[in-house]
Amino acid sequence: MSTATPQKTIRLSEKASTVKDSITMAITALAAQMTAEGTKVLSFSAGEPDFDTPQNIKQAGINAIKAGKTKYTAASGIIELKKAVCKKLKQDTGLTYGPENIVITCGAKHAIYNAFMAVLNPGDEVLIPTPYWVSYPDQAKLVGAIPVLIETTDKAEFKITPDQLEKAITPKTRLLILNSPSNPTGSIYTQAELEDLAEIILKYQIMVLSDEIYEKLIYDGEKHISIATLSPRLKALTLLVDGVAKSHSMTGWRIGYIAAEAPIAKAMGQIQSHTTSNPTTPAQWAALEALEGPQATVQTMKKEFDTRRKIMVESLNAIPGITCLLPKGAFYTFPNISSCYGKKSASGLITDSVTFCANLLKEEHVACVPGSGFGADNHIRLSYATSLNDIKEGIKKIARFVSSLA
Repeated sequence: MSTATPQKTIRLSEKASTVKDSITMAITALAAQMTAEGTKVLSFSAGEPDFDTPQNIKQAGINAIKAGKTKYTAASGIIELKKAVCKKLKQDTGLTYGPENIVITCGAKHAIYNAFMAVLNPGDEVLIPTPYWVSYPDQAKLVGAIPVLIETTDKAEFKITPDQLEKAITPKTRLLILNSPSNPTGSIYTQAELEDLAEIILKYQIMVLSDEIYEKLIYDGEKHISIATLSPRLKALTLLVDGVAKSHSMTGWRIGYIAAEAPIAKAMGQIQSHTTSNPTTPAQWAALEALEGPQATVQTMKKEFDTRRKIMVESLNAIPGITCLLPKGAFYTFPNISSCYGKKSASGLITDSVTFCANLLKEEHVACVPGSGFGADNHIRLSYATSLNDIKEGIKKIARFVSSLA
């Protein structure tokens, strides 16, 4: 008679089962594995600047550690950093917030999740324009909300129209996500476009999560406009998300923030107190230096991104069958590669953006991100947060790959 203990069945929660792996991270991981095995991979997949964190910011973090600033802070962040955020928003946008409106978070991603937790109930609908940043739909699902996708195309510069917005609204609609500048497309909304959307938003009194994490990286003389600046009524409906990750090359420091009406900010702070507690203490002091210290490195980084952007787009558009808009912000291009579908490479038939990227990685050792992860399967995302030499070499490899298809 067997005395073995019966094995229990592992059961995951329903919410966990709705979440998909990030395609962005999956491609990055595969490229890293190939690199570890000795293969040189040119990667255009990661969503972070390739510049080091500026020295003054690193020193501020070191100084905080040396000064013993390594203990818990208030769950929603140190008052000094909250005040610096308020000052930054006032200077950059004219928006007036107090510390009671600000929650410092473990990155902008955390800020978005806190916001969803604070304002969404199960069954609420969240309007998400496509292409979207990969985490929006899954975070909505995690809180029991329903993602409702609004499709855009490169012909419309990947921006929704007021008519599209109004048609998507139902009695269950609670929140619209606006990401300007956009990840993955680099598109930005003009003031006139935001004003047109604002009429619909105010008509139906839906909230807006305005993800502005790339707002310091805008080119060609364009200007970042936050929808919260259009009127006091819109400001009251807006959850403004930003951080220092992209602007100051601080992705690993994990400091973001959100500005909202005081009752919402209070709720987010309470939620955070039961999940992460405060963001890492030395990182908060480093972020304070990022906001209040010299800003020359931001402009230096932006200038270099601008040069790379133009070269990448020109080179992509020179490849027969590939078309690519010139992005106006962030550090991504989002070329249309759908003319390659139905063709074969040495690794097999290309049927979608996933097989395109997989075959490209196998054959030319170039890592890109499939557009399907952003809700736009006719495209791939390339980051120009990498060296100019790698961009030139990588685009040549992509051109060779596309020309080999039959």
